[in-house]
Amino acid sequence: MLSEAEKKLLDAIVSARRARQPLSPLAESLGVDLAGAYRVQAASMAGQELIGYKLGLVSPAKQRQMGLSSPIYGRVTRGMLREGQLSLGAFVQPRVEPELAVVLRDPVAPDASPGAIVLAVGAVFLGIDLLDSVWKDYHFSAPDVVADNASGGAFFLGDRALAWPTEGDLTLSLNGELVATGPIAALEPIVEHVAWLARAVGGLHSGQVIYLGSPAAAVPAKPGLLELRGPGGALLLVRLEA
Repeated sequence: MLSEAEKKLLDAIVSARRARQPLSPLAESLGVDLAGAYRVQAASMAGQELIGYKLGLVSPAKQRQMGLSSPIYGRVTRGMLREGQLSLGAFVQPRVEPELAVVLRDPVAPDASPGAIVLAVGAVFLGIDLLDSVWKDYHFSAPDVVADNASGGAFFLGDRALAWPTEGDLTLSLNGELVATGPIAALEPIVEHVAWLARAVGGLHSGQVIYLGSPAAAVPAKPGLLELRGPGGALLLVRLEA
């Protein structure tokens, strides 16, 4: 059950998305804390098929910047997972970032050991997170971004399984120009992050996809061809349309 303040925050986010009009941060003025923000997030996804999660703020530096000591998470629904192409006109402030995503072969209990988590991962794939924040210029507090589904707008998943564990770099190009790159090592410790997520959401299910965060800063999305390259020549192509 949402409090009145949480309902106001949810209504503001839904209205901003409908109008594609960014807002100034609201959570602090409404008195909504992080726990309340996760309730808002859950309510905003009510009735949609949950297929996984996205991790955010995986680096200690980003966590400190936001006044946190752990990552955050957002939900990935069936409708958010896209293939091949995407129209940017449906989003408020679209940005893109290169990621990896794991698909779970087995469930992960809230108290799963690191070894059990390694075995539970069925495969790891290239991923692209199309971020879309309702908060103007991506300026927000931790509760603001959590309530807004950790800025998760749409997601793409590669079709070629990579080695697990994997290493190397992710490089993202738009219309042939390199726009973001970073080492996969920056996403570590992946197993600890998945363990944290399992505790936070009460366990993970087989078949769920977990986007692991990005080793590079997000960049504005523009029409054209996105090319994400990873270890072993892996490639994910996405056509962005106006």
